[in-house]
Amino acid sequence: MLKVLKPYRDLFPEMDLKALCTLDGELFKRIQNRRTFRIERDGRGFFIKYHQGVGWGEIFKNLTSLKLPVLGAENEWRAIHRLHELGVETMQPVAFGREGWNPAGQHSLLITEELQGCISLERYSEDWREHPPAPKLKRILIRRLAQIARTLHEHGVNHRDFYICHFLIRLPWDGSEAHLHLYVIDLHRVQIRQQTPRRWVVKDVGSLYFSAMELGLSRRDLLRFMCEYRRLPLRQTLSQDRRLWDEVQQRADALYRTRPHAG
Repeated sequence: MLKVLKPYRDLFPEMDLKALCTLDGELFKRIQNRRTFRIERDGRGFFIKYHQGVGWGEIFKNLTSLKLPVLGAENEWRAIHRLHELGVETMQPVAFGREGWNPAGQHSLLITEELQGCISLERYSEDWREHPPAPKLKRILIRRLAQIARTLHEHGVNHRDFYICHFLIRLPWDGSEAHLHLYVIDLHRVQIRQQTPRRWVVKDVGSLYFSAMELGLSRRDLLRFMCEYRRLPLRQTLSQDRRLWDEVQQRADALYRTRPHAG
């Protein structure tokens, strides 16, 4: 099965998953059973993420840990469409394909259009400790991150890899809220439910905080995020959501303690 969205059918006349998976392209990432590479069509860039079968061992390992295994590209395909429905900026889907009914040996792929002129938020902010950004610029970014997190969690979506390296910011940016484009990427482990369980809210927000710990954020920056995320005055969220924020801090601290050390 291969589904190419209508605007892209002329650019991808191949209707065979194997033909798409064997195209020559620039390899960007190879992790276990996944391979991501970039190709060009008609002067436009596209990314193909190819999933091979995960094997029964990986499936059983996840199930015994009470986790649902990610079997292929379909999960990310659905997640992209869900984020578009919610108005959260993310990748532009192009095509999805899948072969095989055996969940352990299924092959699948996802094609997305390249987000041009973008860099990761991690790279964009890497020198903030030594060269702090303008306060207004930082406030706008913090507010947008909180809004994205809130929108996802209020609609039953959690990311599971919610780090600043998985946000892309489009450049150039004039520093205004109206012209800020912040895209959420790497959605292959996203979970979608009616409601987001509290533990996954804590994991997402704690992971986001952990990934920003080295940026020189002030206590005021953190409080601003908390107010925007909960849409509550500071005093109310500190009182009403104290347990939530304590758990977020614990999650971030635990990740920080186990981070790889240079050298």
